[in-house]
Amino acid sequence: MNKRTVEVFDAGCPACKLTVELVQSLACPSCDVHVLDMRSEAAQARARAYGVKRVPAVAVNGTLAGCCEGAADAQTLRHLGVGRPAA
Repeated sequence: MNKRTVEVFDAGCPACKLTVELVQSLACPSCDVHVLDMRSEAAQARARAYGVKRVPAVAVNGTLAGCCEGAADAQTLRHLGVGRPAA
């Protein structure tokens, strides 16, 4: 089965916590969710590679979700495939 990679950039703020909870609530078995702690160098490097300007931010299959820099939008995440089996 193919997996959909969902990366959540988290700085430990209340908005980040809500975004992590939203992504986890939408995720299905095809979603491989990674919560990246922005206090680590590795997460910061990954965020720079995506062009993240603020957190929380979400990337789905290597693409930064425009809806989800600073606030998550369940409808957009679903449109990007979060919550349904990967093709």
